[in-house]
Amino acid sequence: MRVVSTLLAVAFCFTAGTVSAEPARKALPPTIAIIIDDMGHSLVEGERLANLDQPLTLAFLPYRPHTDSLARLAYKQHKEIMLHAPMANTRNYGLGPGGLTPEMDEQSMVTTLRRALQSIPHVQGVNNHMGSLLTQQLQPMDWVMKELFRYPVYFIDSRTIASSVAGDVAAAYRIPTMTRDVFLDHEQTEEFVDRQFKLLIKRAKENGSAIGIGHPHKVTVDYLEKHLPKLDEQGIAIATVSGLWAMRNGNRGMFAEGEKQAIRPAFAKKD
Repeated sequence: MRVVSTLLAVAFCFTAGTVSAEPARKALPPTIAIIIDDMGHSLVEGERLANLDQPLTLAFLPYRPHTDSLARLAYKQHKEIMLHAPMANTRNYGLGPGGLTPEMDEQSMVTTLRRALQSIPHVQGVNNHMGSLLTQQLQPMDWVMKELFRYPVYFIDSRTIASSVAGDVAAAYRIPTMTRDVFLDHEQTEEFVDRQFKLLIKRAKENGSAIGIGHPHKVTVDYLEKHLPKLDEQGIAIATVSGLWAMRNGNRGMFAEGEKQAIRPAFAKKD
């Protein structure tokens, strides 16, 4: 009952904010945010993404070979940094270090998540890597969001399965949250990426804004290098995730000063 009441309260606040912000929003162009997942493995493509002029949001897997150096470079290049938190999936694919699984008790899950957050320099948000199993389960999601609530981070539900409850639980904890609209490149051809990119723009035109998720594949980076500079002439804006959230919420800040506990950077353990 408490969770339902909280969700209703959150929904009311967002509705009220939408009404009050509507005149200003009409003046804004359709806006997209692009998250690039799975950062930290590829140095070459990671550097290309970090050095693009546009305000991308880069989601880093914890403890990968180039996570630390690329996150620091990306931050210097005015990109937004996220933790791409590995979560259990229905196909039993391996998660690598920092993975969250249903077998964990609360303390193990919280410790693993906290260490992963501490391992990502300049982290501002979190989304799920895979997670088609774990994001359906209320108890683990409650533990995850209870921990994230302590810090000044937002949560994006990658929506790897339609029955995910992750976004709803994040909202119940009053964590700033949004959901992925379009996957850009689960087929790695230029034709497919082009079709999905145009779908992302279509959604933004229909709804005012939209979130796309891609990966550091060469075909994706090649496409973004070529097409992101053309957005202006199409009347489309691009923003970081936090910028898009502010646009959707009357340009208010996510967190009051001193409201949250700072994430202390650490060379965290992988287990």
